[in-house]
Amino acid sequence: MSAPTTDLVPFDDVLAAYDPALGLEVHVELNTNTKMFCGCPATFGGDPNTQVCPTCLGLPGAMPVVNGKAVEAAIRIGLALNCSIAEWCRFARKNYFYPDMPKNFQTSQYDEPIAFDGYLDVDVDGETFRVEIERAHMEEDTGKSTHIGTSGRIHGADYSLVDYNRAGIPLIEIVTRPILGAGEKAPDVARAYVQQLRDLIVALGVSEARMDQGNLRADVNLSLSPKGSGVLGTRTETKNVNSFRSVERAVRFEMQRHAAVLNGGGSILQETRHWHEDTGITTSGREKSDAEDYRYFPEPDLVPVAPSREWVEQLRGTLPENPTVKRARLQAAWGFSDLEMRDTIGAGALGLVEETIAAGASPQSARKWWLSELARRANDTGVEIGELGVSPEQVAQVQALVDAGTINDKLARQVFDGLLAGEGSPAEIVEARGLAVVSDDGALSAAIDAAIAANPDVADKIRDGKVAAAGALIGAVMKEMRGQADAGRVRELILEKLT
Repeated sequence: MSAPTTDLVPFDDVLAAYDPALGLEVHVELNTNTKMFCGCPATFGGDPNTQVCPTCLGLPGAMPVVNGKAVEAAIRIGLALNCSIAEWCRFARKNYFYPDMPKNFQTSQYDEPIAFDGYLDVDVDGETFRVEIERAHMEEDTGKSTHIGTSGRIHGADYSLVDYNRAGIPLIEIVTRPILGAGEKAPDVARAYVQQLRDLIVALGVSEARMDQGNLRADVNLSLSPKGSGVLGTRTETKNVNSFRSVERAVRFEMQRHAAVLNGGGSILQETRHWHEDTGITTSGREKSDAEDYRYFPEPDLVPVAPSREWVEQLRGTLPENPTVKRARLQAAWGFSDLEMRDTIGAGALGLVEETIAAGASPQSARKWWLSELARRANDTGVEIGELGVSPEQVAQVQALVDAGTINDKLARQVFDGLLAGEGSPAEIVEARGLAVVSDDGALSAAIDAAIAANPDVADKIRDGKVAAAGALIGAVMKEMRGQADAGRVRELILEKLT
């Protein structure tokens, strides 16, 4: 048994003594209209236990029927992950006790998955790691338990509530083989794999893949072995890690915790562990079962799935461009540096920037607005950048007004205020708020004369040939005209008057 420990071995010391091995199990919740084995709606956020029927409640006599769209999605995911697609496969019953499994077994796949033997190439700081895919199989989700009490967990709860709306939602579980040789980059490889897998799922259009809503959930398996031994150590499985950053942090923490246990003469217990987002640590869950403990047996109420080779090839023709290949193509076309591209992807703005460019903006201007002004506003309001309420077309229209000289960047920020307030199109907001840049020489000349009168020493410097001093007068004019003066024309008029 592993001894409880709060001590962590420094990360560099872990790497000096041990080789990490990773394994990732990612559950993808499909966006089908109905559940995996019944006709109940598979929508998020309904009132508890309103999207249920005898089949997903596991009532006696209810017979399941396989969702054809879920099978199609599973095949497309498998193909996108370079997997072989089974010519014949079947479902199995996975038996274990959970209060949120109404049948007391999960309909899944065991030794006959629909997709197997694939890979996904993952890029980390210019180095490519090939993550081998063991399998991608179909199954159903569980319900949701809510434990009422101070702890929020079943231990110490006053009572528990179960919502079966989620029971039966179609899932694809994607399981990797052990990822070896990542060394110090193991946490980064884990994060990049889940991130690139999510990009692929979104590109396929089979899931929203939102980790915050549980559409995509990652279980992180980790073990350490003595440096150079080549023998896999005992693994732990950290369940339901719900963000890219947390995947990275969970790997790093478990590496440091495992090393502390091993250095102290203890042994690692094969167990599931809970990830705590607030403290960045894992705690023990339950002893991990092996496959034989689940007493799998073929599901007698479902016929085998046997996709024809013709259908598989038809689905292969529907695959989108690989996201990794697409990113490289876009980066070259846009002229972004590696850092600019990395920041764009990290902000979740790649698709938004792409659509803004397609709507007419230059790559740099599209990136500028999404990664500065709009990213800041999304962060301030606590929403995803794509949910801010400003469309790529509107951003392109704002930039077009800047390019035309109608507004400047400072005034554009007020246009975004108007867009978020629902005041109409960018052009309508400029008109209604009176934001257009003033280029009329008469109005500008009057403001310039006032600035010269208020700053005679600056004016004298310009008359003496120190043209750089004009910046102070330009600033005064811009302030007087609330940022709406044409700065270029203001400079020209100042120099005409004083030189």
